[in-house]
Amino acid sequence: MIRFNCDYDEGAHEKILEKLLATNLEQTPGYGMDDYCEQAREKIKSVCHTGGDVHFLVGGTQANLTVISAALRAHQGVLAAETAHIHVHETGAVEACGHKILTLPEKDGKITANQVKETYLAHREDESFEHIVQPKMVYISNPTEFGSIYSKEELEQLSRVCKECGFYLYLDGARLGYGLAAGGNDLTFADLARLCDVFYIGGTKVGALFGEAVVITNPELKEDFRYLIKQKGGMLAKGRLLGIQFLTLFEDELYLKISCHAIEMANLLREAFTEAGYPFLVENTTNQIFPIMPDRVLDQLRKNYSFAYQQRVDEEHSAVRFCTSWATKREHVEALIRDLKNTGE
Repeated sequence: MIRFNCDYDEGAHEKILEKLLATNLEQTPGYGMDDYCEQAREKIKSVCHTGGDVHFLVGGTQANLTVISAALRAHQGVLAAETAHIHVHETGAVEACGHKILTLPEKDGKITANQVKETYLAHREDESFEHIVQPKMVYISNPTEFGSIYSKEELEQLSRVCKECGFYLYLDGARLGYGLAAGGNDLTFADLARLCDVFYIGGTKVGALFGEAVVITNPELKEDFRYLIKQKGGMLAKGRLLGIQFLTLFEDELYLKISCHAIEMANLLREAFTEAGYPFLVENTTNQIFPIMPDRVLDQLRKNYSFAYQQRVDEEHSAVRFCTSWATKREHVEALIRDLKNTGE
C-alpha cells in the first residue's frame, strides 16, 4: 500500500536521525534547557528576525491549546474558520480548557480582516455584550485545512484589524514549510514574526519525528508560558530531542529544501489529475490536492493507495485528498500517475 493520506506517514529526515544517534549518549539538562535547544532557538530567531521567545512543544494540539489558553481569560474566546483544525480535528481540546471557539464562514479555509472587524463591532455594539463570550484572539492556519495560503497583503490586513480591535493574531504553522515553498507565496518567516503575536513552525509534518516550535513576539503572551506548557502536557522531559531536530531543520535551509520536494511531488500529481480531466474541490499550490473523482475510479485506486475522503459531491463523485510530504518518493508518484491513466474515464 502506497500512502498519500497525510504528510506524517514517514519517520524523520535522515539528517535528524543521524544527529540524534550521534548525540544519543550525551548527558544534557532536561525540559528544553540544554544547549541544543538554545542553539535552535537562536537559529529560529535569526531566521525570523525577531527577539521573541521560542518554545518547543511535542505536537500541534498541545501547541494550540497551550497558546490559546495562555492568551485568553476565562470569559474570552477565539475566532476561527468553520473548518479550522482546532474546531474540527482536536477533540474539543480548546473547549476543554474553558474557551469557546467562535467560528466564521470560510472561503477555501481562509477568513478575512473584514469578518474579524464585523465580529468585533457586533459584539461591542450588542447591548447584551457582557452576557456573550468576548472575542479576543484570531486563529488562522497557513496553509489552511484546504491547502490554501494567505498572501502578505491578507496577513497584513488581518494583523492591522487585530491591533485595532485589541485581538491577538495566532498562526498555526503545522504545514508552514509547505506554505512557504508553495507557488505564489510571498510570505517569509520574518513577515510572520512581524505580523503575528504568536505562531508556530511545524516539525511533525515537515521532517521531524515530532515537535513544533512556538514563536511568541508579543510581550503580553510571554510571561509564565513555560508553566502552561508543563500544565498542558506539551513539555518534553528529554527536551533536547526537540532542540536537536529543529537545529538540524534550520541548518543549511533544510526545512525549506525538503518542503520544496513535497511541492514538486504535489505538482506532478496536480498536473496528472488535470490531464485526466478531474476538477478540484479547492485550487491551491501546496502539498494537499483535492480532486473530484468518480467513485468507481476511487474504488480501483484504493486497492493500492491510501488517501483521505473529503466530501461527497454528487451521487457518483467524491472529493478526496492526496497529500505529499518531504519524504514522498518519486516512484510512488509515478506509479499513481500511471494508474490514473489506466483507470480514468
